[in-house]
Amino acid sequence: MITIALPKGRIADDTLAIFRKIFDMKFEFEDRKLILSEGNFKFLYVRNQDIPAYVTNGAADIGVVGLDVLEEHRPDVLRLLDLGIGKCKICVGIKKENELDYNAARLKVATKMPNITRNFFAGKATPVKIIKLYGSIELAPLIGLADAIVDNVETGATMRQNGLKVAEVIMQSSAHLIANRNSFITKRDEILDLREKINGVI
Repeated sequence: MITIALPKGRIADDTLAIFRKIFDMKFEFEDRKLILSEGNFKFLYVRNQDIPAYVTNGAADIGVVGLDVLEEHRPDVLRLLDLGIGKCKICVGIKKENELDYNAARLKVATKMPNITRNFFAGKATPVKIIKLYGSIELAPLIGLADAIVDNVETGATMRQNGLKVAEVIMQSSAHLIANRNSFITKRDEILDLREKINGVI
């Protein structure tokens, strides 16, 4: 049995579609259920940010998670494959009438990704004060809470609708297949076989 942690939402749907194609089984979470067992697989339905914790601690053998989450948290896992789904960009956003000033004495940046943000601005030698928010991040520059935001952007529509623009793209992100290090030793053949099958359909 291989246990797989999937993030809630579109990436889970896209991942299950890949499994349906490979194994010709229905692989579908019933209403509000958080565990799905079928064939040799058990899927766990969890928050994107929590996937590394499930995989690192061995509650799941493998997981599917965004590269942005991997770069933010740097969990001790094996990165097996870029699935090419759930694509987005991590961007710096500012009010559309402003310019991003890397020479500022200090920028206030609102984000749910403090490590990615800190590393990016450190590379520009720009001091930042990070304001950690968990949602509605676009609001921060509009009310003077922050000079800029760092957030994931798919189309940029939410930023535009809120009077913001993308000032800089920090990184591209997509969903990656990751594995627990111990599981990779004890279930190596099954995990590698699964990786090859997934690679074959993506």
